[in-house]
Amino acid sequence: MSVTDTTAPVLTMTRTGQANSAGDSSALMLKVYAGEVLTAFEQASVTMDKHVMRSISSGISVQFPLVWKTGATEYAYINGSGNTGTTGIELDGTIIHKNEKVISIDGLLIADHFVNNLDEAMSHFEVRSIYAKEAGIALGTQWDQNVLQQGLLGARSSTLITGGNGGTVLTNSSYGTSGVTLGSGLFDAAEQLDENNVPENDRYMYVRPAQYYLMAETTDLINRDWGGAGVYSEGEVMKVAGIHIVKTNNLPITNIAGAQVSTHDVNATTTKALVMHKSAVATVKLLNLAVETEYQIKNQGWIIVAKYAMGHGFIRPEGCVEFKTS
Repeated sequence: MSVTDTTAPVLTMTRTGQANSAGDSSALMLKVYAGEVLTAFEQASVTMDKHVMRSISSGISVQFPLVWKTGATEYAYINGSGNTGTTGIELDGTIIHKNEKVISIDGLLIADHFVNNLDEAMSHFEVRSIYAKEAGIALGTQWDQNVLQQGLLGARSSTLITGGNGGTVLTNSSYGTSGVTLGSGLFDAAEQLDENNVPENDRYMYVRPAQYYLMAETTDLINRDWGGAGVYSEGEVMKVAGIHIVKTNNLPITNIAGAQVSTHDVNATTTKALVMHKSAVATVKLLNLAVETEYQIKNQGWIIVAKYAMGHGFIRPEGCVEFKTS
């Protein structure tokens, strides 16, 4: 006769992925993964805090109102004190031209990965963390490219409102090879922005590393005796003509055509730099960056999806200046 020991202790398992020891055993792991995606996304994007952001909870587009400036006229009249003018003039109003720019949501941008259980177990490093970083970089890179492509389209656009100003394209065959020429072009761009009444703050130049270091080698641009802002020993140039310099590989330099979202298509084969004011381009956000995960029994692994739904468009072309070689 066998006797069962009913007093034996019951094994209590601690699930490291559970929140407060309850619910989904991978909940905390997913939050860590999502946090890593967001961190990599923010690090990969250089335009996130340098353009207009608008969030919506529903719908497919946002209308940005455009209003041109008005004028002022002197109204004189005779008041018996010797002033000259015309009596009996009625004020009938001055026309203020208006328009709107509609930015639609592009669709759902996705970076997805599948992590096989066996592969993960056999790996000598943490696979999902690396996948999270790559997903964030992919989404952040695409974000920047869309924003900068819209900046180029804005520079090539005519005015969006009667009486307003369009974008500006500066052409010089030496923009790709001469830091001095790029520096001179920045003063030309600043002058054009001033003439377009674009605010002096929040102006940025986006440039590829090759052109960035051409400027960093140009001592005139970083000479502190001349008010330059940069460090030659570090290869840094921070500001020229009041314009902050941003180094990025995300500035388009190829012919982008036939993309999934055709409104971002632009031929940038001769583009070398882009100057934009913060108000020049806008992003409309419907779904913020999020991460979803699901274990697939039939495939014995995890499918992990990072995604967002946003749209991008230029709203002030007068705040965009493209540098191109031809």
